[in-house]
Amino acid sequence: MISENDWKQEQERLELVTEQLKDRIAELEPEVSGLRNQVTDIRKRFWEEVTVNTSTQEDFEETLYSIQQQEALLSERERSHRKRMQQWNNMKRLLPSPYFGRIDFEEAGIGGSEPVYIGVSSFLDEEGLQFLIYDWRTPIASLYYDHSPGPAAYQTPGGLVEGTMLLKRQYQIRDGQLRHVFDTSETIGDELLQQALGGGADAQMKSIVATIQKEQNAIIRDDKSRMLIVQGAAGSGKTSAALQRVAYLLYKNRGRLTADQIVLFSPNPMFNSYVSTVLPELGEENMQQTTFQEYLAYWLEPEMRVENPFDQMEYVLAAEPAKEYEARLQGIRYKASEAFLEALQSYADWLCKEGMRFHDIRFMNRSLITAERMKSQFYSYDPAIRLDNRVAMLRDWLLRELAVLERKERQAAWVQDELDYLDSDQYQEAYNALLKKVQREEAVFDDVTRLYVDASDRNRGVKELGEENMYDFAEQEEDILRRMVVKERFRPLRRDVKELRFVDAAGLYTQLFGEEDDYRRMTGRSEAPELWPEISRQTREKLDRQELLYEDATPFLYLRELVEGARRNTDVRHVFVDEGQDYSPFQYAFLKRLFPRARMTVLGDFGQAIFVQSTHLHMEDSPLVRLYGEDETRLIRLVRSYRSTQEIVAFTKAMLPGGEGIVPFERYGGKPRLVRLGSGEERAARIRDDLAMLKAEGFDSMAVITKTTAESREVFDRLTGIGCEGLRLITKETLTFEKGIAVIPAYLAKGVEFDAVLIYDASSQTYHRESERKLFYTACTRAMHRLRLYATGEWTPFVGSLDPSLYE
Repeated sequence: MISENDWKQEQERLELVTEQLKDRIAELEPEVSGLRNQVTDIRKRFWEEVTVNTSTQEDFEETLYSIQQQEALLSERERSHRKRMQQWNNMKRLLPSPYFGRIDFEEAGIGGSEPVYIGVSSFLDEEGLQFLIYDWRTPIASLYYDHSPGPAAYQTPGGLVEGTMLLKRQYQIRDGQLRHVFDTSETIGDELLQQALGGGADAQMKSIVATIQKEQNAIIRDDKSRMLIVQGAAGSGKTSAALQRVAYLLYKNRGRLTADQIVLFSPNPMFNSYVSTVLPELGEENMQQTTFQEYLAYWLEPEMRVENPFDQMEYVLAAEPAKEYEARLQGIRYKASEAFLEALQSYADWLCKEGMRFHDIRFMNRSLITAERMKSQFYSYDPAIRLDNRVAMLRDWLLRELAVLERKERQAAWVQDELDYLDSDQYQEAYNALLKKVQREEAVFDDVTRLYVDASDRNRGVKELGEENMYDFAEQEEDILRRMVVKERFRPLRRDVKELRFVDAAGLYTQLFGEEDDYRRMTGRSEAPELWPEISRQTREKLDRQELLYEDATPFLYLRELVEGARRNTDVRHVFVDEGQDYSPFQYAFLKRLFPRARMTVLGDFGQAIFVQSTHLHMEDSPLVRLYGEDETRLIRLVRSYRSTQEIVAFTKAMLPGGEGIVPFERYGGKPRLVRLGSGEERAARIRDDLAMLKAEGFDSMAVITKTTAESREVFDRLTGIGCEGLRLITKETLTFEKGIAVIPAYLAKGVEFDAVLIYDASSQTYHRESERKLFYTACTRAMHRLRLYATGEWTPFVGSLDPSLYE
């Protein structure tokens, strides 16, 4: 703690800053309100202030100038309103806790120092000359996170600034009141962390700017790496640091980078809700958030229905081992590999010479242009032309052919049949088109056009034109109607050709999964997986139903883009991948191709690699390093776990090979408790009672974690049936994360945390495969304060082999 005199000075300064914040908020409030009203008023009266007159060229130019003036005024007011609103919101955000840290820094060669107070945003004095609070993202604020008192330096756009840190102080301020002040000589002091971590889990992730550690700060401020890999233990703050990184990048590159140029790939839709408040708390807009599954579905459905990754997980966890099961696992691994990526690239080269597949273009139950004719035309092009460019050339040829066929089709008998059933609006449209043509070509019809400007009496119009012109008029009218009818019927054909639907993408992918010898010939592979015939059968069976296994979705889309041309997004500059160990090498290669100008940040923990296709997140032999190169890749390891108590971390890390490297934070609580019962009914009753007891202790975020979704539904029904209230069943469709008692499968609990976790069935009957060890570990590491495990038989070997001193 600090001296009484220092405390008094800090109290006085806090009161001064608080008063200035209040004054500035009060000063801005009417200005913000006034600008909002001005913007609303200008929008309402936009056209009232514009004189619309297009009689002459001068009048038209004056109208255009008037519109541009009003538009410029509106834009200026909206910019002013946004800027003032942001300032106002920032100051309101600061008011309850203006700052959390202070450093005194003496720059070398200058002498003297002044205190630098650090908060979530900057605040200047009334004259706008002195910073009362520095934004945590400013270069000088990095000293707070990276250095202890003594020699220190920070990087600025102008170069490195060196000097001496004389003081490093931390504050806890709540509702404008100074609660705690303490000086520290190392990283952010344990006292502040203890209080930040000692509270309960929340429905949204919290900002960690007050407690960022040195290694997390390295993640946040890295602006050189093309590929930044963050390998962090469960609860090490990976995701929190990544979100602060987004805020830092937006701050540093303001004016050059916007929130919609950053994409976060989340593990599931519920996670998007969980992290949705972090950036707004820091005064920034949320970046784009999606899941990889949503991206695949956007481009592939409804033509192909894509299996959800969690359905794939359910199959892997619940299916009984057999030849079919082993083949599916082999297929998942192979289709996720770099080897299969290279096979598809070689297959695309082979398609340049032979094997292309197309759909007939059919019209009224007949083929207008056959697939064979397309194939002949396709292979008539220069073989040196790239595959996707030849497809584009074929598209243009098809559109020309359709134009010829459309003209011929106008004389078909079915057209006359349709003419007999046209409604008056269609006749009116033809009549108007004909009048316009007549007006352009025959000046003699000017008076007739004037007389029938309303076009309300078609027959009278024809009569007025004269008997000698009646036949020509009717003939031309019929010709126009024929054009209209055929053009409308050909419209879907032209659209499908423009969208390249004449390419048989499913057929091209299916073609790969035939005889093993054919696969090797088409792809240049020397070998295929051992169970290739069964893998091929499973794949073809789904494709025949216009469905894709999850492991096929990315390769299918990749092959389609090799054939049809890649969809590249050059606007996105930063891509964040959370739970990155669950993505395959194939998917990473696809993401790099999709976002060619983006830097990538991958966050994950190989200890939680629960999917079959998981990717290693280390520098040695990592596909991520091969994608970007060692010089462009940086790996940062986070080994300290902050989420769970020391007892829970000691218990969970003991079940993980290599877990001895995980360092628990010194926050204590009870040991994990193992409860064995005689029956399922006893277990359900005990869990009901334990949930009530935990709630009485003050915990309001709890989870009953099961292995699968099917088990979750069963447990939910059983607990509800014995009077357990307030339960919420979490499924892959759940969109929001809320406080309360969740019943949730382990794979959906990744990335979130709970005050207390109850593992519903920790028996060897449920968790016995070695491949399930990381899933079980993931479930246990969701607990912050309490962890309880239940079983009605033998304990899972992941628990049974642990030192009994680790639990009670």
